[in-house]
Amino acid sequence: MDTLGFFGYVCALFIGVILGLIGGGGSILTVPILVYLFFLNPVTATAYSLFVVGSTTFFGSIRNIKKRMIDYKAGIIFAIPSFIAVYITRKYLVPAIPEKLFLIGDFLLTKDIAIMIFFSFLMLVAAFFMIKDKKMDVDKNAIIKYNYLSLIIQGFIIGFLTAIIGAGGGFLIVPALVLWLKLPMKKAVGTALFIISIKSLIGFIGDIENLNIDWVFLLSFTAISVIGIYLGIYLSNFIEGRKLKKSFGWFVLVMSIYILVIEVF
Repeated sequence: MDTLGFFGYVCALFIGVILGLIGGGGSILTVPILVYLFFLNPVTATAYSLFVVGSTTFFGSIRNIKKRMIDYKAGIIFAIPSFIAVYITRKYLVPAIPEKLFLIGDFLLTKDIAIMIFFSFLMLVAAFFMIKDKKMDVDKNAIIKYNYLSLIIQGFIIGFLTAIIGAGGGFLIVPALVLWLKLPMKKAVGTALFIISIKSLIGFIGDIENLNIDWVFLLSFTAISVIGIYLGIYLSNFIEGRKLKKSFGWFVLVMSIYILVIEVF
């Protein structure tokens, strides 16, 4: 294993740790790690990311299940349109995108470059939410409002967006659950992880027929990330995740700019 590969596996552990500490955000780094450290093409990297994110958040959800920190009704209503969107996007839409999109002067916008540019844009959005870190928690006695149409529409849109980039989308799902359903923050985070695990793993199924999966690499990378989430959960007893969230947001911001510069220039 070369130095970059070793560093890549260390980063896989870091992804899990961040997920365990702050309940989301870490998965946004999976694609850049797979692309720039393991030299996978963006389509394969986003597919692998769905599996890594789905598996890691699944194990992270076990603790939330035990603590009853998941609103299953909201989770299922949100997850169904979300995983339908992810599956359709991964199985049909992504393979249908032409390899060469268009030429701007001497710059050829390819499918791979377009995916990474779009990815960097959503990283900027994720960074904004983490840096702003606006307190969104609601009154514990507030009545939960199940706006079914709103949940279905948001689930489908977020599923589509995150399917293209292979991210979990917790930075979009958590605010939606808090602001629209009035879920308490901790329950919103637990429910978001539950949704992410379902939609990501089902979305990955859409890629299996289109790609040759290196299962040895994918399972080893995922296993290290799962170890990381348990380590992060343990460290959360001593470290306040909220304080780390803003710092991690700045890191994501720098990474998003780096990706944009690398892909465009």
